[in-house]
Amino acid sequence: MEDILINWSPQETRVAVVENGSVQELHVERTLERGLVGNVYSGKVARVLPGMQSAFIDIGLERAAFLHVADLHLTGTQAGRNHHGEAGVATPIERLVFEGQTLTVQVIKDPIGTKGARLSSQISIAGRMLVFLPQDDHIGISQKIGSHEAREQLRARMQALVGKPEEGGGGGFILRTNAEDASDEELASDIAYLRKAWAAIRERAFNSPPGTLLHQDLSLVERVLRDLTSERTGSIRIDSKLQYDVLHAFGETFMPAATAKLEHYRGERPIFDLNNIDAELSRALARRVDLKSGGYLIFDQTEAMTTVDVNTGGFVGARNFDDTIFKTNLEAAGAIARQLRLRNLGGIIIVDFIDMTREEHKSAVLTEFRKQLSRDRTKVTLGGFTQLGLVEMTRKRTRESLSRMLCEPCPTCEGRGQVKTARTVCYDIMREILREARQFSPKEFRVVAAANVVEMLLDEESQHLAGLSDFIGKPISLTAEPTNQTEHYDIVLL
Repeated sequence: MEDILINWSPQETRVAVVENGSVQELHVERTLERGLVGNVYSGKVARVLPGMQSAFIDIGLERAAFLHVADLHLTGTQAGRNHHGEAGVATPIERLVFEGQTLTVQVIKDPIGTKGARLSSQISIAGRMLVFLPQDDHIGISQKIGSHEAREQLRARMQALVGKPEEGGGGGFILRTNAEDASDEELASDIAYLRKAWAAIRERAFNSPPGTLLHQDLSLVERVLRDLTSERTGSIRIDSKLQYDVLHAFGETFMPAATAKLEHYRGERPIFDLNNIDAELSRALARRVDLKSGGYLIFDQTEAMTTVDVNTGGFVGARNFDDTIFKTNLEAAGAIARQLRLRNLGGIIIVDFIDMTREEHKSAVLTEFRKQLSRDRTKVTLGGFTQLGLVEMTRKRTRESLSRMLCEPCPTCEGRGQVKTARTVCYDIMREILREARQFSPKEFRVVAAANVVEMLLDEESQHLAGLSDFIGKPISLTAEPTNQTEHYDIVLL
């Protein structure tokens, strides 16, 4: 069984999924970084611009938002089609909308700089496994789902579940990749949730003035009930009474089964202290992960892929070296699967287990790795050992990884993970002085650099510096700047 702990504050929500006292997943959402994409508003047409085939729509934000004719979807009319549904003859925007008209619109691009948000009048509402297109009537299937036959089977199942418009059914749906293995009950529950959400939007649209926010994509707290709760969930504990009440009301309407597991945490200790979650969060941002046996893992995340290197470290517990390697790799298989969830690493992942000579050891490690990965709610594809003894796998990217969300590249090394030595910087400085001396003729060159660089120039490199000064015929003075990093220096012409 797993428990879900929610730490809420006005600026940030943090969610931890804990199993047997060990943190398996961490989710973080910051209020100021949520954006507007997905929000549905009741908008008022402020201005129609025939020359740009666009309209400015007032949705209650600082700047008017922008709706292009291509993103306009009115009953019986869509961009690129005329009133008879013929393709290729676009109806001009001035014949479709007029100033003062009220439209229900959705943000498809956040406002950036001086540009207002970009809108669409084709509303889509995302669920756990489905996306609902209430103004449409077709069933779309993600191309990433299995074979053509598998997609057609899913389409047939969905058409039966959606029902006919005259029977209260209808509407368009797109199946997301995580709907591939969903049961009819799970799909039906998602359809019911999305229809309720659309009914609430329509009701608010009828009763609200233009500029009203009608629907917002679920907050992380609400997504806990929709996306993270399953039969394996024992309890959902939240440390805010206000959010507990909001979540309880949301659950009663949309997910009654999950609401029964909801508890308000009233303990004295902060909720994230219960399982040392803050310490676990720090470890999940580190490059090195220590294993209980004495071995360790090294995680390197690049733009193209993530690599994981397994090392024995100080582990010499087993009777022979083969057993030591095997036991380290077995422990690493479980630890890597957990770290991938914890760090939310996606894309191509290459694992370099310690080389094993025996085939049965390789097979056992791969079986254990597959078993541990099967607990991941994100889609994972695992290959076998390659000729070079590496294990290749992919994990679907669902959101930014934990480190990309909470960290930024180091300003000193600019994300390289290493910095130049003091001696390398000394030689950079000397080359730069020589370059400047060929173009300018100041009275003196002053070098402003980090203390360790200045120290080396005065000590081990003093002979080379004196030789450079003689060669250019100008004095070179040194100033140590305590705030400077090793690589940062300035050459001032006096």
